[in-house]
Amino acid sequence: MNIHYRERVLPALKYLLIQYGFVLILAAFFVFFSLKTNAFFSLANLQNLLQGNAILLIVALAMTLVVTAGGIDLSVGVALDFGAAFALIALKQYQLSWQVAILAALAGGALIGLLNAFLIVWCNVRPFLATLGTYFIGSSVERIYTDGGGPIAFRRMAQEYHNLAVGSWMNIPLPVIFAGVLFLLYFIFFERTIFGKRIHALGLNSQAANAAGIRVKRYLFWTLMITSVTCALGGVILSANLRQFTPLAGQAYLLDAIAAVFIGTAFHAQGRPNVPGTLVGVLFLGMVANGLNLLGLDFIVKDALTGIILVAALALSFIQRNLKRSQRALAYE
Repeated sequence: MNIHYRERVLPALKYLLIQYGFVLILAAFFVFFSLKTNAFFSLANLQNLLQGNAILLIVALAMTLVVTAGGIDLSVGVALDFGAAFALIALKQYQLSWQVAILAALAGGALIGLLNAFLIVWCNVRPFLATLGTYFIGSSVERIYTDGGGPIAFRRMAQEYHNLAVGSWMNIPLPVIFAGVLFLLYFIFFERTIFGKRIHALGLNSQAANAAGIRVKRYLFWTLMITSVTCALGGVILSANLRQFTPLAGQAYLLDAIAAVFIGTAFHAQGRPNVPGTLVGVLFLGMVANGLNLLGLDFIVKDALTGIILVAALALSFIQRNLKRSQRALAYE
């Protein structure tokens, strides 16, 4: 019996954990929340789940790009905030059109990208420290400009701008459409373009990429720029929804975006960041938060459970990634 268990059952369980461990966890949570509350599986709630996590998906996709390149960006929340702030300033203070306000938001994100590029590409500061510095600088600028952190409200903004967050097309919320289009663009970028392939090479081994003729600094520069500008798009949706700019609001997306990216590595054959995996990571985090809210738990208990589930999910994703790497190593022997 013990021999049969070791030779048949354990390898089978290990294979299931490697290939389908996180899928089983997702299915289990989905079934649990569906059974515990009737509202969870309703069409309205699922739509709210997608709409409520559109901004997180946008930020997580941006984080996927920079992590794939071998770095990390702790300033994604600041880029989102600058996008929201620049858009509101253009609308309220300069009374510009909503289209120009969107361009102003992108310029705000590009400003953060340029600062990161200056520190990382030209000053050779490590990405963690450079983007942490940008985070502190940007957060201070937000507080100074708003006299300590007060919001900049603009209730009379153009309806077209407000509709970017609350409007719909064919009964699909516009934020979901924007996030979906961006998801497709990122997927094509990673899987079908030379630039995306070289970003993967850069993340795997930057020295080897440089020896192969890839201009590492150029690709790193554009990676940082695209990351920050993408986050600024999230700031557009956030400011359009709230009809205001709230300093430091973007920081709420930082840790969840990082978690979604690393949860998503469980869905890649080589344990690498990937766009479909990031989407699953975002949906998982959104499903857990939504389900716990519907259960009506005390906020202290809910936060504790969320933390436990998140740690367990990340641990599982790292276990899956290590098992896949071990499996590949054995295959090459």
